[in-house]
Amino acid sequence: MFNLITSNTSNVKNDLLSGFTVALALVPEAVAFAFVAGLEPMVGLYAAFMMGLLTAVFGGRPGMISGATGATAVVMVSLVAVHGVQYLFAAVALAGVLQITAGILKLGKFIRLVPHPVMLGFVNGLAIVIFLAQLGQFMVKDESGALVAMQGEMLYTMGALIAITMLIMHFLPKFTSAVPSGLVAILVVTLAVIGLDLEARTVIDYVRDMLPAEQAATATLKGELPSFAIPMVPFNLETLRIIFPYALIIAAIGLIESLLTLTLIDEITNTRGHGNRECVGQGIGNTVNGFFGGMGGCAMIGQSMININSGGRGRLSGITAALVLLGFILFGAKIIEIIPLAALVGVMFMVVLGTFEWSSFRIIKKIPRSDAFIIILVSGVTVAYDLAIAVIVGVIVSALIFAWKHAKHIQADTYIDEQGQKVYDLRGPVFFGSISYFKELFDIENDPEHVVIEFKRSRVSDHSGIEALDGLALKYKAAGKKLHLRHLSPECRQLLKNAGNMCEVNVMEDPDYHVATDALG
Repeated sequence: MFNLITSNTSNVKNDLLSGFTVALALVPEAVAFAFVAGLEPMVGLYAAFMMGLLTAVFGGRPGMISGATGATAVVMVSLVAVHGVQYLFAAVALAGVLQITAGILKLGKFIRLVPHPVMLGFVNGLAIVIFLAQLGQFMVKDESGALVAMQGEMLYTMGALIAITMLIMHFLPKFTSAVPSGLVAILVVTLAVIGLDLEARTVIDYVRDMLPAEQAATATLKGELPSFAIPMVPFNLETLRIIFPYALIIAAIGLIESLLTLTLIDEITNTRGHGNRECVGQGIGNTVNGFFGGMGGCAMIGQSMININSGGRGRLSGITAALVLLGFILFGAKIIEIIPLAALVGVMFMVVLGTFEWSSFRIIKKIPRSDAFIIILVSGVTVAYDLAIAVIVGVIVSALIFAWKHAKHIQADTYIDEQGQKVYDLRGPVFFGSISYFKELFDIENDPEHVVIEFKRSRVSDHSGIEALDGLALKYKAAGKKLHLRHLSPECRQLLKNAGNMCEVNVMEDPDYHVATDALG
């Protein structure tokens, strides 16, 4: 059913090695997002393990990596600060239930409504966000305990190691693709730092810099298996009132980011994931997180790109990443603690370069100005606020631009038929955006007694269109004339029927055909 392992030996090897690479890259991200939400590092690591494992097994996009993310972490800050971590676990579990419900109701298909310029803006904006997130790795604690920008030899060493990491990842695939270049780069840089005894910040240095001084000395990434526990909150309506808004936002942001990442990977790999199944997989992951002490999350575009670029295509890659991460937590904390941050930053910088749609600079002057505006708008809002707001804004603006353009497309050819009736052969939809142009088409004062609107090439799309027809009919009636509608599609006739007495026009007999159908199915 889940096709966890393919029969292709090469695919198995690629999935295992890419999963190992992703596991290394997950550590600082999971820890960072836990700190963003005001949580202990282990809460983020548990989330990365559980989200990664469960979405790899149950989700709809093989090769996509999920874990704790900044998009959901920023929503959690105020809930944790005001009500505590137990309320967060309850909210995450409820968010998971909402996501499963969305999958069962097949709401994942609506991701198809996201226009391509919004997708381009989403990708470019996320690339910038990933880049900016890495700048935090260049901060260190000074003697007073405040975080300051890295300087001097440490900064030069960091820059040199990042450059070496990126060069290895760029040139190694030209010689061999037997092993992921990211994994080789991390191992080479780690061994170089240890062998040459370089002054380079490691993963554990980053963790300690984020903790209070009294906790930093004993900080470690070693942990135990997450254990089941029902969130310790009162089970009443007051609790639901507190957690439901957060759960709804977490669920919505998680699904938007996951489904857009799914669509992006579909395009890169020329395959097709299953949006509704991904909704269910994300929901299962978040629900389990709520009962096992994780902060939940969603798809991670950075780690997903590392996985895809390293050759990970199957579910085994995500499963491997999750299990290797758990192995680090349980048995190999000392190993991941000594990995230089520069190596991981270099890997993420390569992700930024690979994620950003550089072609958008080339096409920006060749596409409609409205599309160019949407790309820039979505990118900017993604960086300034968050992904969910950016996508919603992008879709709304795209819809308004579409409505404005089509509002001017309504036209009518006029002629007098053999019965002496004036016929307005309408072209274009009658909807809220076009009604002002629609009304200007008619010459009520000079028209004959009977007027026919021909709808073979048109349709009434909404309530505003009904109101426009009703108003037009009343004006003809006041002038002692009668308005007839001909060749309405069954959908339009049903719309008028539902309106009842709101629209008093004479609908003439129609053939059995459809002007338009719902293409989404």
